[in-house]
Amino acid sequence: MPSSAGPSIDTITEGGRVTQVGEGQEAEESAPPVMTFGAPTAGEILAERYELVEHINNDSAGRLVWRGVDVVLRRPVAVVLRYPGGDSATEMLQAAVAASRVIHPNLVGVYDAIDEAERAYVVREWVDGQSLREMVADGPLDPGRATAIGNAAASALAAVHATGMVHGNMHPGTVMISQEGRVVLADARTDGADSQENDVRAVGGILYFALTGHWPHAEAPLRGATAGHGRAAIPDAVRDASGAIAAPRQVRAGVPAYLDDLTMDLLDAGIAPPPSDVLAAELGRLDIPIEEEPYLEPAGPLRFAAETGDEPSPLASVGGRKVAIGIAGLLAVALVGLLIGISALGGDDEPPQTEPVARPSSSAPASEVAPAATRKLSVSEVRIIDPDSKLRDELGGAEKVIDGDRDNAWDTDTYTQSNFGNRKSGMGVWIDLGEERTVKSVQVSLSATGASAQLFTGKTDPPSTSAGDKLLFTSYQKNPVGQPFEEHDGTTMTFNGFDADAKYRFLLFWLTALPSNDRGYQVGVQEITVQGS
Repeated sequence: MPSSAGPSIDTITEGGRVTQVGEGQEAEESAPPVMTFGAPTAGEILAERYELVEHINNDSAGRLVWRGVDVVLRRPVAVVLRYPGGDSATEMLQAAVAASRVIHPNLVGVYDAIDEAERAYVVREWVDGQSLREMVADGPLDPGRATAIGNAAASALAAVHATGMVHGNMHPGTVMISQEGRVVLADARTDGADSQENDVRAVGGILYFALTGHWPHAEAPLRGATAGHGRAAIPDAVRDASGAIAAPRQVRAGVPAYLDDLTMDLLDAGIAPPPSDVLAAELGRLDIPIEEEPYLEPAGPLRFAAETGDEPSPLASVGGRKVAIGIAGLLAVALVGLLIGISALGGDDEPPQTEPVARPSSSAPASEVAPAATRKLSVSEVRIIDPDSKLRDELGGAEKVIDGDRDNAWDTDTYTQSNFGNRKSGMGVWIDLGEERTVKSVQVSLSATGASAQLFTGKTDPPSTSAGDKLLFTSYQKNPVGQPFEEHDGTTMTFNGFDADAKYRFLLFWLTALPSNDRGYQVGVQEITVQGS
């Protein structure tokens, strides 16, 4: 193994775009140097799989961050190394293992975690973009962009919290935005030093920072850095004589009142924060596409409240300054008064209307009364699609993926390479819902981590033959559905983001790469669940 010293802190790239991989705060100039014994060099291949290409930086926690390439799956990766290995790297590795079990579009994928005698390293998804800390260095974000980032962060936390885990390390250096606009959260901790409640409050800090360019937690500075000090520092929030922070609207103009109130409520230790899934739902309601930005107009908050109708805000039950809800109530009262006034002006021929005219009648279609509840959809038929096989000996057992028993699975054969031994473009599980349905999400449980897959839809149902499978795949691959991320590393893949106005009958879960085991490359599909109405 090469023993020459790698790049030092002084060689960190300055200026221009630097890809962030969730490494947290960049090392300050006053930080102690990272141990360089046995440090890696460009071109070195770790674990006979991960080639180191470019040193990105050293972070304040003493880790070296490299851009690399997975030579097996031929994809870019981020490699985060720590010296020495053993006990000093246990927390980093435990956090990586825990994170690998949660699959969500707003969480950085964790591919591998390896402990060697002299060093330990974690292999992650490569995010080509910049951290929120870097983005805001050019100036605070507009409220629409800040809301979208807060929504993504809260959604990621909701996925983490659903497993009972805590992220424990959300700050502007671990929230990253790709060049395509995807927001991802990285660098979770497992040292038990935090709570789910503090995770939720951290979303308030992210919103505050995005809106103002200041960090509101001087009493809890970012890991390895002190607010207001050093190259990696973030300016402390504006405070009064008592130490209370100024609200975003006091720092800059143009912040909507309801977003200002929500941010300050999350930062207020006297107000209990909502669960992360409730917060994600509220921010999702506020997350209007940036190009529209209707709530930046003077009547924005009124329009937002009006669009909620009779549905209360998910945050209404947790207290705080929710002015949008109050506005909605005032609008409802004004609407009733207006209706009564119109009836009175119409003369005495008709009595005043005592029922709100918008209330649906019993004869109205169910779809007009309320949206159908999301539930598990039944599957009428399932089969294996294998267009590149001549033997077609892997088609049996498809019914196991919908039997409700994760101990039963349809298994691929074992191959010598991840890409089906370089003999196939992939294999898939085709699902027939029996009729066109509204689909909300598709969840796939796998026997191992490290697989890659996509989800497609189509209209055709050709016969189960080699020719029929080729025709089906050629047609379906033109119509990807769900979140547009090909690679999901974990035992559960969740595809969501379906078009709410579209109907689907046929779906194709398509495997493109297999994980490794002690015999080769193979995976089992344990269960596929389709949620919708």
